[in-house]
Amino acid sequence: MSENLNYFTDCPLTKVQKIIGGKWKIVILWFLSRGTRRFGEIKRAFPDITQAMLTKQLRELEEDGFVHREIFREIPPRVEYSLTAHGANFVPILRSMYDWGEVHLEHSKIRCVEK
Repeated sequence: MSENLNYFTDCPLTKVQKIIGGKWKIVILWFLSRGTRRFGEIKRAFPDITQAMLTKQLRELEEDGFVHREIFREIPPRVEYSLTAHGANFVPILRSMYDWGEVHLEHSKIRCVEK
């Protein structure tokens, strides 16, 4: 069986990489897998990300169907983010990546968002 894929456009891995390839996207998805979060909560969880970059990463994840953004028209305004069904289907892959990292990257004592 000969696979003749164009790895720049046709390969499913290339498409997935394009969606989750942002520096912060995987950890944002992992954080949202624990439940709905307000923008400020996400920002506090990742103090090294700028507000502009966080907004960009969240908007891209929303455009790709992984994240739902809900705006509450109240004073002060409130915005909440959660995983869509599409995003929730990706959580087992994130779990596998987390578990692989724990086993194979033992030299690193840095822990990410709660397990």
